[in-house]
Amino acid sequence: MYRRAVLYALASAALFGLSTPAAKVLLDTIHPAILAGLLYSGAGVGVGLLRRLGPRVFGPKARQASLQRKDLPWLAAAIAAGGVVGPLLLMFGLTRTDAATASLLLALEGAATAVLAWFVFRENVDRRVALGMACLVAGALILSWSETPSLQNILGPLAILLACVAWGLDNNLTRKASLADPLQITQWKGLVAGPVNLLIGLWMGASIPLSPALLVALVTGFFAYGLSLALYVLALRDLGAARTGAYFSTAPFLGAVLSVVALGENVTWGLFAAGALMGLGVWLHVTEWHEHEHIHEPASHTHAHVHDEHHQHEHRPDDPLGEPHTHWHEHRRVKHAHPHTPDMHHGHRH
Repeated sequence: MYRRAVLYALASAALFGLSTPAAKVLLDTIHPAILAGLLYSGAGVGVGLLRRLGPRVFGPKARQASLQRKDLPWLAAAIAAGGVVGPLLLMFGLTRTDAATASLLLALEGAATAVLAWFVFRENVDRRVALGMACLVAGALILSWSETPSLQNILGPLAILLACVAWGLDNNLTRKASLADPLQITQWKGLVAGPVNLLIGLWMGASIPLSPALLVALVTGFFAYGLSLALYVLALRDLGAARTGAYFSTAPFLGAVLSVVALGENVTWGLFAAGALMGLGVWLHVTEWHEHEHIHEPASHTHAHVHDEHHQHEHRPDDPLGEPHTHWHEHRRVKHAHPHTPDMHHGHRH
């Protein structure tokens, strides 16, 4: 399960990284706020259709748990932070900061996610994980570094830093609802954040392009924002926000590689150095071994599961048969030791 979650996180980063070359082209004809709205809208509409058509196309699978009332405040706060506040701060910052410095600062989203997870949401961290995170962030910074970055004023860079914090907060808040259907979470994020950003863009005097670029933006949003976010939520379940954010920090490198292949950009020593550092960071995380005696306090919730050592419970007559399956269940107090990560069943203190 842990290795599968790592693959989800890396695939999420790869899909998001693919959006960078596309966005470079689309920004020539689409206002940034309108483009953000179209990307989010493409994610929301596309994933909504996938939720409806998926079982018919791929066959029935274990039903994912729907969002519960207790999840809604977390999701609403995540949408406000990452879907509205983050893009607004980014647009404000980009008008006052040169592109090289902006790219450098945006690479800090993974670090913001990890710092908030460790110090605010109290996820556990050890030296190996911290070193891996440092390698991943260093790779992202090298990748986006310019030899002549300059801060025109403090307001622009500060806004971009705050945007990274907003997205880091979004990632940690989304984790609180990550036992719910990831497609449903992604759908609502897109359907709310998309129109809001479009309205902001229209209010700023921009217009929605009635051209092939419109379709390209929506399709890019479906893959790079919709499917990417759904995979990110799946990774959050088993890895926690800090580790998932660390793997997601590989997105700038993957986007740069695609830019080299698809757009013919130059291969630099920085690209090689960033790849080496990120590879080391991923290896440090993948080979992490965290094991100690810990206590699971009593809890009850709904999500897709199998009857492993953490799910030994009685079934009611109307509970679904077969595994994996989804139903409300209770966890008894358990004390044991085994390798684990800060997933949704291991939120204990250290």
